[in-house]
Amino acid sequence: MNDKFPNAGNEKSTPVMVYTSNSLSRGEVITRQAIRVNTWFRTQAAPEFLCIRKAQVLLQGVAGLQNLAFDEYHIPIGQVLAMHMIPPVTDELDFDQSEPNRKMEPVTVMVSNFRMNACIRMATQSNLGKFLDTARETWLSIYEVEISNSSIPGMGVLHVPAAIIRLSGVTFATRRTDI
Repeated sequence: MNDKFPNAGNEKSTPVMVYTSNSLSRGEVITRQAIRVNTWFRTQAAPEFLCIRKAQVLLQGVAGLQNLAFDEYHIPIGQVLAMHMIPPVTDELDFDQSEPNRKMEPVTVMVSNFRMNACIRMATQSNLGKFLDTARETWLSIYEVEISNSSIPGMGVLHVPAAIIRLSGVTFATRRTDI
């Protein structure tokens, strides 16, 4: 690890991408070894400010896109709309795939101007509307995520196994997989 950002023996550095209403940040977060980064915000260990080290920030504004770089970039957690680990780094998924009466529902999640085609894990008898009406969590995990943004030339589609999103900061749509 860089001497400027020393790690204690019980810490790890994880590469992440963080989405806000006007930016996309890429860099490293430092957490305790035991923390699963893909569920971090749902725990008591969640920070008030997310510190991204070696940050590359793509700021989206009226004048277009602006690239910035910082040794440390601190985002109030209340402004974070989504976060995921950068492949090939992954965490263990936060559910039991053999759990009965559960399904993966295909959805599109709009995070600012990023489109995330993904799946939400829900009860077999539920649908997206019912799920959202009863969801009381601040943060939700989504799975099998394909991320794109048509206003960023050359971005292509990024595939990640899981992401965490702020329910109140994004919009949802049903997604058909048979067309």
